Amino acid sequence: MGTTLSFDHFPKGPKNQITDVPGVLVGHKTLSSGPVQTGVTAVLPHGGNLFREKVTAAVHVINGFGKSTGSIQVEELGTLETPILLTNTLSVGDVSSELVKYMLEQNPEIGVDTGTVNPVVMECNDGYLNDIRGLHVTGQDVREALAAASPSFAEGAVGAGRGMSCYQLKGGIGSASRLLEFGGRTYCLGALVLSNFGSLADLIVCGRPVGPRLAADLAMEEDLGSIISILATDVPLSERQLKRLCRRASVGIARTGGHIGNGSGEVVLGFTTAHRIRHQEERDVIDFPVLAEKNINLMFRAAAGAVEEAIISSMLHAETVTGRAGHRRLSLAGLLKEELPAWE
Repeated sequence: MGTTLSFDHFPKGPKNQITDVPGVLVGHKTLSSGPVQTGVTAVLPHGGNLFREKVTAAVHVINGFGKSTGSIQVEELGTLETPILLTNTLSVGDVSSELVKYMLEQNPEIGVDTGTVNPVVMECNDGYLNDIRGLHVTGQDVREALAAASPSFAEGAVGAGRGMSCYQLKGGIGSASRLLEFGGRTYCLGALVLSNFGSLADLIVCGRPVGPRLAADLAMEEDLGSIISILATDVPLSERQLKRLCRRASVGIARTGGHIGNGSGEVVLGFTTAHRIRHQEERDVIDFPVLAEKNINLMFRAAAGAVEEAIISSMLHAETVTGRAGHRRLSLAGLLKEELPAWE
């Protein structure tokens, strides 16, 4: 993040992003033209065929004011079989349809020799800055986000985060990672958020309540926003353990000042790359290693810190954006540029 901010005592991965988890890829397509401030972000657990080699996954709904797709099957089966796509609320249908087409092209057996596919699309409402009624996100934008997926990606006002607001300032895509050691081996836990929530007076950065001072110059708004949190790891976890991990994202959200308001859609999806689950499994019994429960508290702490940092990172990386009807969201980095380097 280019600052000395400290969120916890865990070591960070080389990029301090979710893609420090081996195999994970992220790509964006950003739409930025006048009132059109939106986009698509793709998160891929691995670069192979996700339908044929699924990963263990879980979903936790903190507050269910949202329109995500695919979560019911993830909850039931404990697996993820498509990339995770993020976009604005009213584009979920179009993005989901294009993701289905993308998966059908890779897997001609879908709907013929086997079952259908479960597209996972998650959203936040970017209507303050974006002409959300215009339905500007297209299938081509989805394809470009998927094609752009790589180990290195931008944060801030990019992809699905282009039009998002966080604590009445500019929000968007943020990420962080933590390194953990179990059994003499180093593992990684990464977080990626789509931040779009909060009232400025509540903002806390590394335990410091900076919001009240900043809010003195801005009109207060009710917290009606949302946040999507993605947790990825290469630690071998069961879907039950992943769900427990997902619940701890709420700790990271709260540390930044979020109180999980009535109109907020706060959804967490977690997955581990440690297990590859074949769609056509020939074995009758499958053995998977899982983390000993005595070590789970370390995962919980790492998840809380990574989500907290990812939220602040989404704001510090985002530039000021002016969009629909002249609405404007200021950059947190611009407001705190003189103070941040001094904070430890």
